[in-house]
Amino acid sequence: MSVFTQLVGQPRVVQTLRRASGDPASMTHAWLFTGPPGSGRSVAARTFAAALQCEEQAGGPEQVGCGRCQPCRMVMAGSHPDVRIVDTEQTFIKVDEARALVLEAQARPSLGRWRVMVVEDADRLNDHSANTLLKSLEEPTARTVWMLCAPSLEDVLVTIRSRCRHVRLGTPSAGAVADLLIERDGIDPAMAHYAARAAQSHIGIARRLATDEHARARRREITGIPLTLGSLGDALRAAQDLVDEAGEGAKATSADHAEQQRRELLEQLGADASARTQPPSVRAHLRRLDDRLKAEAKRQQHDSIDAALTDLASVYRDALLVATGASVGRINASEPEQIERLARSFTPEGLLGALETIGEARQRLIANGAPLLVLEAMMIGLLLPRG
Repeated sequence: MSVFTQLVGQPRVVQTLRRASGDPASMTHAWLFTGPPGSGRSVAARTFAAALQCEEQAGGPEQVGCGRCQPCRMVMAGSHPDVRIVDTEQTFIKVDEARALVLEAQARPSLGRWRVMVVEDADRLNDHSANTLLKSLEEPTARTVWMLCAPSLEDVLVTIRSRCRHVRLGTPSAGAVADLLIERDGIDPAMAHYAARAAQSHIGIARRLATDEHARARRREITGIPLTLGSLGDALRAAQDLVDEAGEGAKATSADHAEQQRRELLEQLGADASARTQPPSVRAHLRRLDDRLKAEAKRQQHDSIDAALTDLASVYRDALLVATGASVGRINASEPEQIERLARSFTPEGLLGALETIGEARQRLIANGAPLLVLEAMMIGLLLPRG
């Protein structure tokens, strides 16, 4: 099965990448993949990397990225020595990390035809780290390919994007995502279609909803919030619950990861992990690790809150469709009574204002606003009209 089958609902993109993989004239040293969340930006980069290393180059564009040869399997498993995947959980990719990537990119491929550098979160490059990468993009090393991923062109510095070939991905249809869950993961068709619709075609979220009952229960709690906002106290409690849930989720996810990172660091430094105190040089490394892990946990909390606000906005969107009589498919089709009650509670203008309120909250979180204060202000703005 070709690696490109994982790139759902993107036939134009697949055609472009196939052609570039098998035709040197269509190839360039730097690529920028953009598209909304869930569109498959990082999947496109990984499948393209696999196609570049594929052993079936002589078979023509349709055979490239076969998914059967060892290089294809190694790239998709993340174990190919010539393919570097940069996937950060921190708020920014720091300049030291960028320098290390540039040095690595200068080396010749050790096993495959190309050395491929995939930066999955190029929008997290700050000015300093982006400028560090810029020289490598301006003066590319032979047989090295950069693949940057970001939500939009505007999220990347002009100097960076002007040196990349742009590939834009669109949001796949819910039907295409459901088909993938059925064929790839063996999900029951009814559950696959529910998950794809509720996830708004975000493949990763759809798979989690289809396979995790806790994720489905949590989503039901979030989509039930609008009809509970009858008073100021209700609004403040709802905001606190969202922050607490996101914090607990981030803490649970990062606890085991933090302990593993600490053990690996002590092993690399040759330190005794069971010692009650460590030498000053080791303690300095541990402090830097703690700072990085705290930044990762903060980012996870923000991402969790943002996902919750996406689900919350979908309820007001569906209610607006009902209130205006629009014949467009609903995201929350399994909760018709809840949606209709909300549509009766607000005017269409009020529902549109609610969507704007949620959008403003998301922008404030991106701007590093205090999560609890931002969510309290948002929930107060979403209070049900009196009477």
